[in-house]
Amino acid sequence: MDSKQMPGRLLRAPENFIDPAGVRRVVAEAKEGRRDFIRSAFAAAAAVASAGAARAAAPADGDPAILNLPEHTKGLGQPVVTDGYGQPSKYERNVQRRQSPGLTQTSQASVSFAPLQSLFGIVTPSGLHFERHHQGWWDIDPSKHRLMLNGLVKTPKVFTMDEIMRLPAVSRFHFIECGANTGMEWGNVAVPTCQYSHGMLSCSEFTGVPLITLLELAGADLKKGRFMLAEGADGSSMTRTIPASLVESGEVLVAYGQNGEMLRPENGYPLRLVVPGVQGVSWVKYLRRIEVGDQPWGAKDEAIHYMDLMPDGLHRQYTSIQECKSVVTTPSGGQVLLDKGYYSITGLAWSGRGRVRRVDVSVDGGRNWRTARLQEPVMSKCLTRFSTDWVWDGKPAIIQSRAIDETGYVQPARRQLREVRGTRSIYHNNAIQSWLVQESGEVGNVQVA
Repeated sequence: MDSKQMPGRLLRAPENFIDPAGVRRVVAEAKEGRRDFIRSAFAAAAAVASAGAARAAAPADGDPAILNLPEHTKGLGQPVVTDGYGQPSKYERNVQRRQSPGLTQTSQASVSFAPLQSLFGIVTPSGLHFERHHQGWWDIDPSKHRLMLNGLVKTPKVFTMDEIMRLPAVSRFHFIECGANTGMEWGNVAVPTCQYSHGMLSCSEFTGVPLITLLELAGADLKKGRFMLAEGADGSSMTRTIPASLVESGEVLVAYGQNGEMLRPENGYPLRLVVPGVQGVSWVKYLRRIEVGDQPWGAKDEAIHYMDLMPDGLHRQYTSIQECKSVVTTPSGGQVLLDKGYYSITGLAWSGRGRVRRVDVSVDGGRNWRTARLQEPVMSKCLTRFSTDWVWDGKPAIIQSRAIDETGYVQPARRQLREVRGTRSIYHNNAIQSWLVQESGEVGNVQVA
């Protein structure tokens, strides 16, 4: 049967991963309505609370962990290190950025993915922030770094870091996503974890000076100069066109701070551009020049890369805005549910056009949806954490999330996106992600039409 006639049809997953009979049961057993689900969720939650209260009231003399005090409650702890940089617990060493073998040919042209499945809230720690480098990273002496403003300006300017940091600063929370995030899914490659499927995404508090402030100091002619060329100082000479309409809003920052400290070298130290809602390649790192012009530049990374090959053979260019998107991070690929019962399904949603207005979650492959809770704060062009209750009955389930932003845009299903964009794209995949929970509790990536 034509897959277009079967919107829930299972298309692909890793070999020997899916039990076809189990998938059929997901569809056959997806009859429980929202009211029954809420009733069972509250019943399970009440049972958990009751069991916890019973344990709290019971005597502790049967629990060896209570009777046998561990060393950390009896001895002197380690000295506080006053001249170093704080490190995570040794028990969290597995929570780290990871590169994808074979994705890039050299370690200098690197991609490292953030461990989204291991993070809480919306802020990505600086040490776990995803990275993309085209020709390696540099640790630049801030005392020698300069930022030039030229082109259609009354007075060309050259700013030192000290001059920039003396100006009034602002701090804002924004997500940054590579245009190639989830790109491997275009090719029917069901990568194993959320880290590899969606990990070219992070969110931070950025501190800096609005670019419009610097342009005003240089007397930029924004009636004629409707485009900015941002140029980086690394060996790749990364250059990107930024529309003046984005800059005039005051959102675009010349940033030196991230998460309360100076930028890390891998993230553009000492200066980078922050362009909220726009794909990460435009957030030029090691920023050294802004040129004001009257037309797009068509630089190498705009005329050759970061474009979408459409079904008619034409390229879709200057597709900078990251459209509304979401992903369930728990349960997600590579994780295992240890037992039946209550779970909190949680994930992240974002939109390059503003705030996330709503997120829906499905546990039956998109046949039925229920509205998830949004965790405050919900900010514009920022990650939003969502969650919903789920009582797993031990049977196969297909978990999905669907985000809707304040413009009314609805995150598309994989089939809907491919009907418009075809199958030859690499960039800008914002289709709904699916995770299959097997009867064993193992969770893996599965592609559903």
